[in-house]
Amino acid sequence: MDTASLTGKELAAAINADTKARAATLTEAGTAPRLALVVANDDPASAWYVNSLRKAAERLGIDCDRIDLGAHASAEIIRAELAARSADAAVDAIMLQTPLPAGVTLDDVSSSIVASKDVDGVSPLSLGLLAAGLDGFVPATSEAVVELLKHHDIPLTGKHVAVVGRSNVVGKPLGQLLLAENATVTIAHSRTVDLPAVTSAADIVVAAAGRIGLVTGKHVAEGAVVVDVGTNEAADGGIVGDVEAESVRGTASALSPVPGGVGPVTTALLMRHVVVAAEKARAH
Repeated sequence: MDTASLTGKELAAAINADTKARAATLTEAGTAPRLALVVANDDPASAWYVNSLRKAAERLGIDCDRIDLGAHASAEIIRAELAARSADAAVDAIMLQTPLPAGVTLDDVSSSIVASKDVDGVSPLSLGLLAAGLDGFVPATSEAVVELLKHHDIPLTGKHVAVVGRSNVVGKPLGQLLLAENATVTIAHSRTVDLPAVTSAADIVVAAAGRIGLVTGKHVAEGAVVVDVGTNEAADGGIVGDVEAESVRGTASALSPVPGGVGPVTTALLMRHVVVAAEKARAH
């Protein structure tokens, strides 16, 4: 079986074109959309990602401020900064970059981001709005999976989707989004007994556990669609996913590449969220 590539580059380009046009309209009307990137680490991979976000914002006409709190910032300092940016009318959107300092979790600080500016959907309130089916910002990676499948005309209604990973930033919110698309969803994780039996029963498998090569050919039914959300650092310094791509090709009908699949769409959606937040703020 030929395995199609679920590339995200064309979809990301289309989203970015729309975002750039909407940002230009806001700028012409008064002020450009503004994103505050709050960083409290000295992680090289995080620095690379933050830099890529700043470049993406610049290309799209979005002002982007990096606020560096240092790798030893306390939860109190991070919460205070997030609260201050939430109260600042000049800031439309806030993103808190991970990892956080030792001893500080996202749960400790994310509630300090007001929901209207929580463009990566990390706060308990944003996650609650999603679970209730109400309007709010969705974690961009989860949204990217659904948008990528739709872009490639892969039906979701009535399909069985196995999501491997139960994080609050991908697995759990993705389950909610898939349910909203009328899919039947199984959330699998590190304690799942006989993972291959669970995933091979699914029409679509989404690998989002953050473990290199977790999903192999034995995990995938003939003709299933596989979406690889993983972004793991390989021994050679490159980026690899959670799927052992070579063992899946020939069995899966389609597979998203890493890099070039979910990643570009995630960044594009995050930037679109910034513009949406700005549009809503200007409308008030």
